[in-house]
Amino acid sequence: MEQFMGEVIGTALLVIFGDGAVAAVVLNKSKAQNSGWIVITTGWAMGLVVAVYAVGSISGAHLNPALTIALAVIGKFAWGSVPSYVAAQMAGALLGAVVVWLAYLAHWGETEDAGLKLAVFSTGPAIRRNPHNLITEIIGTFVLVFGILAIVANAAAAQSGLTPLLIGLLLWGIGISLGAPTGYALNPARDLAPRIAHAILPIPGKGSSDWEYSWVPVVGPIIGGVVGALAYVGCLGK
Repeated sequence: MEQFMGEVIGTALLVIFGDGAVAAVVLNKSKAQNSGWIVITTGWAMGLVVAVYAVGSISGAHLNPALTIALAVIGKFAWGSVPSYVAAQMAGALLGAVVVWLAYLAHWGETEDAGLKLAVFSTGPAIRRNPHNLITEIIGTFVLVFGILAIVANAAAAQSGLTPLLIGLLLWGIGISLGAPTGYALNPARDLAPRIAHAILPIPGKGSSDWEYSWVPVVGPIIGGVVGALAYVGCLGK
């Protein structure tokens, strides 16, 4: 139960910071409106830093089904614990999305563009070509999981206590370099659970939750995470 709650709280923190940053940038009458991509990528990065510091010692701070499954594939996590971790991550992401909805409660009715409202909760491609979008998500999550394994394996980083910060900087770099084509989900729970929140919350003029695209930020990260973990083990023998 302690590990389950660790994943719930950690994933909720990640989504509160990340989706909160998106809301700040895109919703009408926000004081941070139009502040740009760097603000969004920084919000997600700082959310990951805080979440890993908060629950890393409790659950390992997976916060991402793609990472959990990838670790199980390479034998660094028990398959029997995968369902509970994924459930916790989904619950946490849903909770985080609801918190963001509440924090920006006055802004939903002031924002006419339904697409911007959906963007607060879930990703969408700049150019909608699902095979290309899938490749982007695979590449981004490959780099994320490969990078996390490399950082965690670094004894100096662990001894200095800087591992969570380095992981946050990794996500920041991925967002800046690879995030623009799809909005970089890299995490099935981060995208799917808030998309569910968008579908069920009473958001005025919210429009479609874009379920036609929803499989891409689920399948792509899982593939990319597994391949990234296998590549790390295969190339570096760790």
